[in-house]
Amino acid sequence: MMQPTNLRPGKILVAQHDGTTVLKLVGDVRLTMSASLDDFIVTMFEQAEFASVSIDLTDADGLDSTTLGLLAKIAIKAQQQFNFTPLLVCGDPNIHRLLESMCFDSIFDIREQALEELGDFGELSVAVSGEEEIKQKVLEAHRLLMGLSEENAERFRELVCSLEAAPTVL
Repeated sequence: MMQPTNLRPGKILVAQHDGTTVLKLVGDVRLTMSASLDDFIVTMFEQAEFASVSIDLTDADGLDSTTLGLLAKIAIKAQQQFNFTPLLVCGDPNIHRLLESMCFDSIFDIREQALEELGDFGELSVAVSGEEEIKQKVLEAHRLLMGLSEENAERFRELVCSLEAAPTVL
């Protein structure tokens, strides 16, 4: 399937203030950002001052399923470890439909209004990852999505089985 040519290259911006973290996804955020995003998620939840996280998709053009799985990871960890439901802001009706089709309305508080600016955003740099590391991140992301609904389980079962059966490259 061809990608639309009017999509901006993806980037992930981060702002933090008084324990609140805002992730702002811009452009077409894809698999190439998965290692950076996953590393940030781990670090974010380990910070002693962490209190909440919100995700701003108002400038996102597109999100692939790996990115969606990592966003689900944020919501699941926030609920399990801190007992709160993160806010996710999305104004684009197409992305909103995508989120609903993935059952994100069950793990996020989805709204349309923009978030208050916390201050200056910094950009996550793209981490260089090996093929095996990327494979493991893709598997984890899709397993998380599969756990959200039976429809997701069916949607991603073949991909997960294929990745699990693929030989490890050394």
